Amino acid sequence: MRGLPAAARGYIGGTALAAALCAAPAIRLGAGAPWSSTLALALLYAGCEQVRRCPSVGGRAPSGTGPAEGPAGFPAGWASPVLLAGVCLLPPPLAALTAVPGALTGPAEARLTGARRLWHAAELAPACWAAAQVFRLTGGHPPWSAPQFPVLLLPAAAAAATFCAVLAALDGGVLIAAERHPVRTAWRGLLTRSLGPHLVHGLAGLMMAVLWRSSYGPPAALLVLLPMCLSCWVFAQYHRERAAHQATIRALVQAVDIKDRYTRGHSERVGRASVMIARELGMAEDRVEVLRFAGILHDVGKLGVPTRLLRKDGPLTPQERRVIELHPEYGHEIVRGIGFLGEARAAILHHHERLDGRGYPYGLRGHHIPEYARVVAVADAFDAMTSTRSYRRARPVPAAVEELRKCAGAQFDPRMVRALAASLDRDGWHPDLVTAVDAEPAVVADGGGVPGRDEEPVGGVVQRRDGESDGGVAPRDGESARGPERTAVRPGLRPEGAGRDGTR
Repeated sequence: MRGLPAAARGYIGGTALAAALCAAPAIRLGAGAPWSSTLALALLYAGCEQVRRCPSVGGRAPSGTGPAEGPAGFPAGWASPVLLAGVCLLPPPLAALTAVPGALTGPAEARLTGARRLWHAAELAPACWAAAQVFRLTGGHPPWSAPQFPVLLLPAAAAAATFCAVLAALDGGVLIAAERHPVRTAWRGLLTRSLGPHLVHGLAGLMMAVLWRSSYGPPAALLVLLPMCLSCWVFAQYHRERAAHQATIRALVQAVDIKDRYTRGHSERVGRASVMIARELGMAEDRVEVLRFAGILHDVGKLGVPTRLLRKDGPLTPQERRVIELHPEYGHEIVRGIGFLGEARAAILHHHERLDGRGYPYGLRGHHIPEYARVVAVADAFDAMTSTRSYRRARPVPAAVEELRKCAGAQFDPRMVRALAASLDRDGWHPDLVTAVDAEPAVVADGGGVPGRDEEPVGGVVQRRDGESDGGVAPRDGESARGPERTAVRPGLRPEGAGRDGTR
């Protein structure tokens, strides 16, 4: 508790006191209270919490997954049906007690373990007490017979909703006190995200309670936990696989950053800008996640480019530029067998295409360019302009956005440019990742860049090493960054996913 702010200690202490007051009336219930059922449910809940420690179902995500690293096993609330069965079976004070042993002995993060366990017990006890009160107020009075089961659906749903609402209210408060979340956003989404699962758990808890009171006895109630356990195991495997995916992506990005030190951090920032565009366009979350992968991996093909070219001091020759311009195809070959990337593979291959057909590697035009590639192209150019390199300083965000607008329609999709501009106006741009050349001082004065290291002036546009401009109009005929030998499709490599149907 010493590592917590004073406000958080007071909030947790107050919630623990409220939990004690909820459970205190149990002392007056006497020997006639269902103490045996209370003890059995408390032990069952504690056992379910311990299942999360089991390496075969819990475990941890693979290391190296960055922010996503952590428990990859059963979710924290998977045993809620046991508590909600207690809500249906027991008086409110005893229902509050069933959660305490499991919460105090269950797994918790290594940091502030004691405080987390105390908080978990302190919030569950009032939630169970309030849910049990609502269950009885809405007509749920044990004992029941089987024909009464449909009548109890409404009280059980009301109890589950109350359980969810109390937890959401308490969680929002601790976010404000312990993590200093703004009051206006602390409760955002807490209730809506958890209400559906809690209603399902409420139904499962009611089924457990009915079986508990049936002629088959408490052992029959355990059967309800089997499908819950199976679904949580599937959930755990999904998160384990997702963590492995993230570890794979991070390894590829680190390899690119080591090879091309001048753009370190660029991949993550492009992924972030791509997500901003996608969310502004209203894409579904699963597509947003794949697009984030596309942004992060868009330059993975640089692993196939000779390091001497990536680190060359001075302008590139036309032949060297043609070699660099192969990196989208190299990248596509590298990720071709990674199935979970989906549409991201097309973005990696086509993120240097232009709407006017002067891009590479295949010179696709307009909406023949895959949607993901059009998003990543804008995000890539934006970060290139707003990042400091050894040969020039970063442009201000408004200047970069204005340059993107000038190029919209010729080089970039105007819809993607508008989406990025709207997202930046609302949320701003916070490139808090390490920049590519933190240790290397800028060598030019404020304003504009000069040719150097990996860019050269072509048709009035500053061209980057990889052939894409940091913004600006298309070069004139004969000055295309593709070079004279890049106009035909290379043998053995075909454009992937031109447009959503995969055709050119």
